[in-house]
Amino acid sequence: MIVGILGAGKIGSTIAGRLSAGGHEVLLANSRNPETIRDVAVAAGARAVYAADAARGADVVITSVPFARVPSLRAAISVAPAEAVIIDTSNYFPFRDGTITAVENGQVESEWVAEQLGRPVVKAWNNILAGSFATKGAESGTRGRIALAVAGDDTRSKSVAMQFVDLTGFDAVDAGTINQSWRQQPGTPAYCTDLSAHELERALASADREASASKREEMVARMKAIEGTPSNDDLLRLSRAVYL
Repeated sequence: MIVGILGAGKIGSTIAGRLSAGGHEVLLANSRNPETIRDVAVAAGARAVYAADAARGADVVITSVPFARVPSLRAAISVAPAEAVIIDTSNYFPFRDGTITAVENGQVESEWVAEQLGRPVVKAWNNILAGSFATKGAESGTRGRIALAVAGDDTRSKSVAMQFVDLTGFDAVDAGTINQSWRQQPGTPAYCTDLSAHELERALASADREASASKREEMVARMKAIEGTPSNDDLLRLSRAVYL
């Protein structure tokens, strides 16, 4: 497949490398221009392009930018084929993204994303730390393989996303519809706790929507209290302590 990735940060570039290694043609773009990510793209086996060129003609478009920047992708997404699968990896954090009133008032994050992009989306790759994603992928069937949640309304699109999650080194767990994707948002037991498929299924089922925002803020406060830059192990430890 032709895969356009909008966002060349840690998650986007790791996805690019794994999908390229799996035989897909990957086009990688950021908010500036191809020259600024040329080396990142080459290292991932991808081709650096402008955002619109990554989406135009793509079978799958993956958006991997900070939540508040999602609206800036609408123009690029508009040129993607009507049948293209759109997968979003973003998460809402008010300390970074500012206050987004609709989400604060209860709108599910991925429903807001779909409105901003003007296209239905699948939510995937959002509930794992960048460090875990880069280093803990494993072959299918590996004992204790970490699982990632995938939510979406369209059966075909969700199936493609789940296949891609598996290709990047993680079991894919069907997390239901986009309306239910709050179960994998920050503040829930499924978020960045490195669980197996069975454990993740239980975590999704046990999520408490009313408590999720306060849990998310507790996690952020604990993270900020760590001296220096928290390691992946630090963040994983805190996530498990707060969310599980």
